[in-house]
Amino acid sequence: MTETKLDLLQGTLDLLVLQTLASMGSLHGYGIARRIEQVSGNEILLNQGTIYASLVRLQQRGWISTEWGTSDNNRRAKYYSLTNAGKKQLVKETANWRRLSTVITRVLSASAEV
Repeated sequence: MTETKLDLLQGTLDLLVLQTLASMGSLHGYGIARRIEQVSGNEILLNQGTIYASLVRLQQRGWISTEWGTSDNNRRAKYYSLTNAGKKQLVKETANWRRLSTVITRVLSASAEV
């Protein structure tokens, strides 16, 4: 049986993008996607549409800002950065994720009681 790549829960990608920008600084969309893939051990593969939908959503919420720059291969690219509001949201989202993860682990680990 071959394992498939992980499906992300809605909102999880936004958390990963915020964390990536917090740890790496300003990056273009392709760089964000590749970094998430790299850190996940290629368990998460992101297509262009998925990452850009997340970036648009985060920008509309004021959690990231954009600035045009030049990429490593000398192309014009939009670079994304975490805003102060995004930093605060990252703290909230990380706490929520840890709480949810703990609860799910607890439920999955519970023995059947009849």
